[in-house]
Amino acid sequence: MNLPILLLSSAVILYLAYRIYGSFVYRKFGLSDKNPAPSHALRDGVDYEPSKPIVVLGHHFASIAGAGPIVGPIIAVTFGWIPAVIWILVGGIFFGAVHDLGSMAASLKTEGKSIGVIIRNQIGLRGKQLFVIFSFSTLILVIGVFADIIAKTFVSNPGVASASILFIALAVVFGIVNRVFGNKKLAFIVITVVGVLLMYYFVYLGMQMPFVLDYKVWILLLLAYAFIASVTPVSLLLQPRDYLNSFLLYGMMIAAIVGVFIANPEIKMGNEITFSSENLGYIFPVLFVTIACGAISGFHSLVASGTTSKQLDKESDAKVVGFGGMLIESFLAIISVGAVVVLTKSEYLDRLGVEGPVALFSTGLGGMIATLGISEQFAVGFVALTVSAFALTTLDTCTRLARFTVQEYFEDVSQPSAKLISNNRFISTGLVMVFSVLLLASGEFTTLWPIFGSANQLLAALALLTIAVWMIRKKENALFVTIPMFFMFTVTLVSLGLFAWKNFQEQVYVLSVIAALLFVLAISLLILATKSIKSEVKEPAKAL
Repeated sequence: MNLPILLLSSAVILYLAYRIYGSFVYRKFGLSDKNPAPSHALRDGVDYEPSKPIVVLGHHFASIAGAGPIVGPIIAVTFGWIPAVIWILVGGIFFGAVHDLGSMAASLKTEGKSIGVIIRNQIGLRGKQLFVIFSFSTLILVIGVFADIIAKTFVSNPGVASASILFIALAVVFGIVNRVFGNKKLAFIVITVVGVLLMYYFVYLGMQMPFVLDYKVWILLLLAYAFIASVTPVSLLLQPRDYLNSFLLYGMMIAAIVGVFIANPEIKMGNEITFSSENLGYIFPVLFVTIACGAISGFHSLVASGTTSKQLDKESDAKVVGFGGMLIESFLAIISVGAVVVLTKSEYLDRLGVEGPVALFSTGLGGMIATLGISEQFAVGFVALTVSAFALTTLDTCTRLARFTVQEYFEDVSQPSAKLISNNRFISTGLVMVFSVLLLASGEFTTLWPIFGSANQLLAALALLTIAVWMIRKKENALFVTIPMFFMFTVTLVSLGLFAWKNFQEQVYVLSVIAALLFVLAISLLILATKSIKSEVKEPAKAL
């Protein structure tokens, strides 16, 4: 088989899934434009802001993509490219897209609130408290790790720093101009075209004028930026930056696809399946934890129910943003696999160990893009910059999501000081920054990061559990949700158990204890959910 056939067949499968299964899932969740979206009912100009579906898709896609659908699939090819592709397609359609749209739908029916509040309504206050503490801790870990990654990238490649600063300035100008003139369709198209052209020009300009600063200074500036991005009206910075940045990713994907069809490379990697890897472990559950964003990722539920649901103009927009956004990401994961299957298995393993997945992706895809007549060095640099740009998107989105978790946690606390935190976005974001600074100062984020994969998939299992309980309490058939839910719980619990035992043997007791606590958290929420469903016999479902 050659690579164009793999890409084309995957694209057809994902498109048909969107048209057929996406419509089925949309109807099952009871979404309809007859219901007013929270962005209108609760519009505040800061978090709740109705926006065009293409803009919200840009924000959502930029927030959930990042390096996840690139790094995970490339590492997972260690087990063989065939199981990786099968899980990306099956997982993306029947697991991830259902998970993302379900999280978005439940949030739309709960005033645009996050998964934690939905858990309170459907499972109980204790369940909400457990979930919010867990999700907040996960977000703080992501903020710490990505601030470190971005700062190191800016130090090693100052041109990326310059381009990123120019992107932020462009986003602010775009946001202001769009608020004034963007209501008219033609004006919006013109603004978008100009914005995208300037963004691509800034990629070149940034490389010509590198901005050099010390690592610690970059950390402080990045945290200051994250604070500002969290409290600034979403239409002025976060949304336009993500929207414009998404065109970097779209452009990279389109250029790669065209390049693949021109080069028409053969798949050199064999069809053999490796069931156990010395470095990774067994194919189950490692494959399903490693390919996270490309198939299903719990982080998506936080974005879908956090920032995205507050920006949807109509409930019908949730299908293209939630279901469609996930399938676009799955296709990006297929492209990532395609970047390495043109190598032999031994060459792939050797280069993966030396270069790492991002560099392997950049050189592989850059070579394909170079067939368009572009310098291969520039093409590789463009791909690397695109991947780096989305790390900053993850940082600012995570900060706003962490702020939401703080505010929603203190909503149920009666003390006056708690109300001040829940009602004031500056104070709640300040608390997020305090925890982030403490984590970065301790240096423990590097120690804790290895557990993120399992923790992320536990988030997915818990989000599916919440959606399933919501559906069951509405007297709806939730089988299309419960099957993925039970599978993800199995994957997560086995993964956490193996992770805890491995680290216990290696005397890394901190990670072993955290894994055990997450295992207990999963079981506890399952028990609380079961009790909630059983109580339905005695009391009616709580309305969302």
